[in-house]
Amino acid sequence: MASVSSLGAGTSLDLNSLMDSLTKAENDRLTPLTNQQTSYKAKLTSFSILQTSLDKLKTAATALQNASQIAGTSVTSTNTSFSAALTPNASAPAGSYQINVTQLAQAQSLLSAAKSDPKAALGTTGAANRSITIAQTGKDPVTIPLTDDQTSLNGVRDAINAKQAGVTASVIKANDNTYYLSITANDTGVANAMSVSVSGDDALNNVVGYNPSSSTNGMKVTTVAQDAKFTINNDIEITRSSNVVSDALDGVTLTLKSLTSANSGNSGSSGSSGPETLTLTQDPSAMTKAIQNYVDAYNSLQTTIASQTAYTAVDKGSDSQNANNGALFGDGTVRTISTQLRGSIASSQPNADFSTLASMGITQDVNGKLTVDSTKLNNAITKKPGSVVQFFAGDGKTTGFGTQATNMLTKMLDPTNGTVQAAEDGINKSLKNLSDQMTKTQASITLNLTNYKNQFTNLSVLVNKLTNTGSYLTQQFAAMSGS
Repeated sequence: MASVSSLGAGTSLDLNSLMDSLTKAENDRLTPLTNQQTSYKAKLTSFSILQTSLDKLKTAATALQNASQIAGTSVTSTNTSFSAALTPNASAPAGSYQINVTQLAQAQSLLSAAKSDPKAALGTTGAANRSITIAQTGKDPVTIPLTDDQTSLNGVRDAINAKQAGVTASVIKANDNTYYLSITANDTGVANAMSVSVSGDDALNNVVGYNPSSSTNGMKVTTVAQDAKFTINNDIEITRSSNVVSDALDGVTLTLKSLTSANSGNSGSSGSSGPETLTLTQDPSAMTKAIQNYVDAYNSLQTTIASQTAYTAVDKGSDSQNANNGALFGDGTVRTISTQLRGSIASSQPNADFSTLASMGITQDVNGKLTVDSTKLNNAITKKPGSVVQFFAGDGKTTGFGTQATNMLTKMLDPTNGTVQAAEDGINKSLKNLSDQMTKTQASITLNLTNYKNQFTNLSVLVNKLTNTGSYLTQQFAAMSGS
């Protein structure tokens, strides 16, 4: 707009001031839209905070759904001939067991006859299609080609180890002129006993060959392949190929370390002359922690909902809301979520011992938060652990408090059709519409202000012309009067 300060011709109208007023009036059209935009963005932030709290509650609910995996037992006995550990993600019932280890699993070892030079060739030079084959029961035989340079003790060792044939070969030095080839199965048990044969070279086969059915072999057995054997409660005899046994007792992995004293001939070493007792004791700590985690997550969520929906009444005579009001005050989605959560807490399960949370000592206070009667809860977990697990886990699909809470929260948090996502999608749609309105309004404001500037410029030019014409006529009239 041209720089003009007044219309002239005696008028005192300030065009710059008028233009400023018109500009402010036009820009004020954006204020309701920007206020709505700020409000919607605040709601998105609040829903993000709410979603974080819901995620934490879902994690805690999922742990309760898997209550059978955290139902507490612990190994409380100290044992010598074996060690026991709870198997991860498995349930071990409380109880005691008599364990008697009568035999440990061993890996078979073979040893060649003594040789004076570990680098000297032991096979027939130029033998065609020479190879060594190592066979173990239950595994595919492994055949390894051997060159003339691989018929020494060192050569055979390196060829076997490079093939990773399920065995380990080594050369043992007894003294400067005595060397042995040793081959040991990597796995224990009778099923991993070996046979070793060389084809295409009888001379080498006579050194490193071993056939358990033959009386003449190049190698001899120094450690017999054998399975682990033990009994449980004196009557149940168990045989395994490994000393680590995870499938004999539910939820318990046994590692056999030595024969029990009655079988080792050294009863004084362990202070016992019979089987050792494995004791599994009920341990409520893991279950108690999982329940407390849910209670804490639920109460934290209630605090979040309260802060995001808080409202302070407007003071009399005030024309603005309290700045501490929650962005989700009065929001229907939050009301629905809150109602569903409170309903789940009061729900009952088809459980003879514990049908509700309250029956285990978990109740709601007047503010909707959960409180725990630790004595009552501990009694429930220690005296009837199976019923507690059943209450929370149910069938893992539709029944059980933890299962139902997890299903409900999963639906709420579904990233496609979930309750929270639907609310956020609605807000984002409103923000998009507001953005379009603001773009159109801004264009309208720019156009109007441009028109105002053009009109004021034209008005200024017209006033200047009129002023000049008036001055000219005044001069002419003055001249005429003087004549």
